[in-house]
Amino acid sequence: MELPTQTFRVTRVDLIRYAGASGDFNPIHWSDRFATSVGLPGVIAHGMFTMALVGRAVTTWAGAPDAVVDLGVRFTRPVVVPDDDEGTEIEVTAVVKGVTEDGLTRLDVTATCRGEKVLSQARAIVRTPR
Repeated sequence: MELPTQTFRVTRVDLIRYAGASGDFNPIHWSDRFATSVGLPGVIAHGMFTMALVGRAVTTWAGAPDAVVDLGVRFTRPVVVPDDDEGTEIEVTAVVKGVTEDGLTRLDVTATCRGEKVLSQARAIVRTPR
């Protein structure tokens, strides 16, 4: 069973807000000049911000924040965020891979940006709604 796609827009303003909340002011998340000087294609989203968006999608599918038992990902590609009003989009999809006897559902999650996977081995375990 495939779950409905959720799309999240990410702009530079989102990165600034996340930097303030997380304390991660690494210039790769706000300075094109610095990001390109270290070999990146431009400013990139914080990995944990990307993971948080995946967590938001899983929470929505699960129906409640406390239904998420486990969430794990590996970061494979940066999410490049252009310096314009539109930013970029992250699309999150998932497939139900099974339900255990104790009511836990395993989801295999996919997150893409501009058609490329940005996470691998993204999996979630959620309590099945009763």
